[in-house]
Amino acid sequence: MRINNSIVIVLLCFIVGNTAYAQKNKLDADTVRMNLDSAESIFLRNNYLLLAQKYNIDVNQALEIQAKLYPNPNISVTTTLSYSVNGKTTFFPLPFTSNGEISGGISQEIVIAGKINKAVKLAQANTKLSVYQFYDLIRTLKYTLRSDFYNIYYMQQSMKVYKEEIDGLQTVVNAYKKQEEEGKHYISEKDVVRMKAQLYSLESEYQSLVDQVNDTESELKLLIQVKTKDYIEPLVDSAMVTTADPLKFPLTVLLDSAYSGRTDLQIAKTTTEISRLNYVYQKALAVPDPSVGWSYDQQGAFNNNFMGIGVSIDLPFFNRNQGNIKSAKATIKMNEASEKSTFLTVEENVYRSLQRAIDAEKLFKKVDPSFGSDYDRLVKAALENFKTRNMNILDFLDFYDSYKQNTLQINGIKYNKLNALEQINFYTGTNFFN
Repeated sequence: MRINNSIVIVLLCFIVGNTAYAQKNKLDADTVRMNLDSAESIFLRNNYLLLAQKYNIDVNQALEIQAKLYPNPNISVTTTLSYSVNGKTTFFPLPFTSNGEISGGISQEIVIAGKINKAVKLAQANTKLSVYQFYDLIRTLKYTLRSDFYNIYYMQQSMKVYKEEIDGLQTVVNAYKKQEEEGKHYISEKDVVRMKAQLYSLESEYQSLVDQVNDTESELKLLIQVKTKDYIEPLVDSAMVTTADPLKFPLTVLLDSAYSGRTDLQIAKTTTEISRLNYVYQKALAVPDPSVGWSYDQQGAFNNNFMGIGVSIDLPFFNRNQGNIKSAKATIKMNEASEKSTFLTVEENVYRSLQRAIDAEKLFKKVDPSFGSDYDRLVKAALENFKTRNMNILDFLDFYDSYKQNTLQINGIKYNKLNALEQINFYTGTNFFN
């Protein structure tokens, strides 16, 4: 009876485990607990990629101002530095005197063919494009943030299961060592060897999971710009996993939302629009702009104080901007094809994301919600069976390992469902599921 009691005590330690869960590789980090709304708020406020893209909008708005400006007038002045009469040189004669000479003029380029108006429209379209790029960056990074957030949460739940089993096995192995030192052998050496092998396997799996969590944590911390040593512990409403239904919104609603809300589709449309505007602008550039001017010459013309008016214009014999026009026309066709491809991609993305979410929902519904409570009951039953010698210690460990595997699979199923719903949000450009 003494043998059974000793092993039962060890097993009780195994079941309780180390409830004060702590990750070994946290490097004394401060644990930051936050929900998804807080993480998104910090992300929108602190992310440097968003800040850089926002400045790009300011850049393009400034180029709109530049496009509205007319060319500056040109002024030129020439005066005599020196002249020589009968071998005598005079330097710096004063202008407007009998010995002085000064000439000059002013000219202004006249922009025609609506070039300024076309340039402004082109600049405005580029600003619109930068705005869509800004919101598309938000959409992409937000999906990464939300996916990482849920992934970290469920991996941390899985780590707890690993930690409990590792601590329990380590307790059994340590108890065996102590008994061996005291010359007692309540647990067979063969069983201890098997437990050690299982312990090493679990520790390897656990470390791999720790590395995955740390990698995902690193990506999440870069998104929300928190301190490097902070350890994020997501807070997730588990009820949302149960209540969220991918069939709540029909495919037609999702597609309509994607057509209007997908910023990458708006980027493709705007890019095509820009190429058309650029084609019109390049054709306008083929028309040369004239310049008008006024000139004055004090003593260098056929009479003194000459004043004249002139007009100049380039003759479009060789350069009629034909290369840029041809390039702009080809760019229109290229962007139109790209826009059609993006349109088809949007439709396929939405359909496949809904299909994936439905499959994930079907699998989730197969999970027995009473699994956790049933396990607690079964553990007590297993203990009773062990006390009555109807179950040996390795069978009990196998039972606990089966629980671990099932728990990991359930965590994976829950994460896959939430991630599938997030993909619907991402591919429709609308937060249907929060």
